[in-house]
Amino acid sequence: MTPWLPSALAAAALLGGYLLLLARRPSGLPRWPVWRTAAWVAGAVTVAVALLPPLAQAAGTDHRAHMAQHLLLGMYAPLGLVAAAPVRLALGSLPTTAARRLSTVLRSRPVRVLSHPVVAGLLTVGATALLYLTPLHEHAARSSALTAVVLLHFVLAGWLYTWAIAGPDPAPHRPRLPLRLGVLVVAAGAHASLAKTLYARAAESHHHGTVHAEAAAQLMYYGGDGAEVLLAVMLLAGWYRRARPRGRSVHAAR
Repeated sequence: MTPWLPSALAAAALLGGYLLLLARRPSGLPRWPVWRTAAWVAGAVTVAVALLPPLAQAAGTDHRAHMAQHLLLGMYAPLGLVAAAPVRLALGSLPTTAARRLSTVLRSRPVRVLSHPVVAGLLTVGATALLYLTPLHEHAARSSALTAVVLLHFVLAGWLYTWAIAGPDPAPHRPRLPLRLGVLVVAAGAHASLAKTLYARAAESHHHGTVHAEAAAQLMYYGGDGAEVLLAVMLLAGWYRRARPRGRSVHAAR
């Protein structure tokens, strides 16, 4: 398999699927916001960049490259993919029967459990701790199949967590803002603590070397902070859009 194929397939699948839904959107519905499409393109491009050979091949021996993949796939790409509201787009573009089935899935118990912010946070931060604090990461570096599983988990868990915290898509059982904001703060603290732990244990890293391990931990710490700030902005901006008064403007009300 050519080294460029995973990146090309990911970009084609993500961009093609979204654009197909856009093309099927009925003309009678309101115009789909251009910025949501741009957000999806940004997320898809971020996924593709993380899978490009220069970064993907270096990730096996350079922990800094692997950590960059972790941040791109698990924290930054999901911001764009979730902000693009793909579920809302699908509900308006799919045939009636398919849209009803999708609505049924969204209301199902498994989705309700998995999309709870606490569960989603455990799946992303908890799994990250399991990866880096156990020999699992070393095993993954020697197995292309296990590496693929880890990268896929980064994307899916990151998307689920971002969607649970700040997703604009319909979610019948999404908790209120205080709980989601609280989970975001706790998860951000746990992610930062994990990065500090990895930095403190850098001297024990025989496979990657102390200097590379310390740089990777710093990248995880500061890069994670950036993504979490953006997620907080996304959460509060969405809350503001839903909470602001509709109809007459403030000046008109006076």
